[in-house]
Amino acid sequence: MSVERVLLTNDDGIDAAGLRALYDALAADYDVVAVAPTADRSSSGRVLSDGVEITDHELGYAVDGTPVDCVVAGLDALVPDADVVVAGCNEGANLGAYTLGRSGTVSAAVEAAFFDVPAVATSMYVPGGENWWQRELEPAEFANATRATRYLVAEATASGAFDRADYLNVNAPIADAAGEPDSPAPMRVTAPSPWYGMEAAHDGNGRVTFSDPIWGRMNEGDVPDPVGTDRRTVLDGEVSVSPLSVPHAAEPDAGLDELAAGYGRATENVR
Repeated sequence: MSVERVLLTNDDGIDAAGLRALYDALAADYDVVAVAPTADRSSSGRVLSDGVEITDHELGYAVDGTPVDCVVAGLDALVPDADVVVAGCNEGANLGAYTLGRSGTVSAAVEAAFFDVPAVATSMYVPGGENWWQRELEPAEFANATRATRYLVAEATASGAFDRADYLNVNAPIADAAGEPDSPAPMRVTAPSPWYGMEAAHDGNGRVTFSDPIWGRMNEGDVPDPVGTDRRTVLDGEVSVSPLSVPHAAEPDAGLDELAAGYGRATENVR
């Protein structure tokens, strides 16, 4: 498969530094059209709107909606000839199995898979304290993410990788702002970590707050993940590439056949 046109989206908004970094990297080889939210729609998952307002943007189209809105509008109306969808670069990692359905970045790639269009979701781990998300990132800091994405768009499509995987979830470590063009982070094929540790705290006054302790553990270099998982790979300074399929596969051997057969008999007694 050859790639000529790329639909670029994200969940941080069309003016985000990460999207611009990917746009500039991919535009050197492809016709790139951005179809991205007008504002930050992080953690929106696969939310789909009834309809969206669309305005022209210097990079393509700004959509007053979610990342999934952008992919549906893009592939079915605005850029129907796109060969690949790229989502990102998200300013913050999307690591672990439990983040996949929550992430707007990853959800954009999942939506593309339902259109039978190869997709790459790219995120960058940004270390720091509680306010890491307020950090002003330099274009050079996206170098590991943009280099890996550009490589995968070309080589994964050409190799037939998307005959076996629906989309790739890519997480890259942040690069040195000074720039190390000849020292790219190595790449490792991974599986999403199964570890889950979300916590909820009830203040007793009608409010529950949530926290994810894994980010503090990453800052300390202490994660409960073995080599080969996405989180461990990024913490070790490598680019994680998880080849994934669209969710909700049927499990024919779940042992429900007998239950289904007995349903009619069981409900006769409760009429």
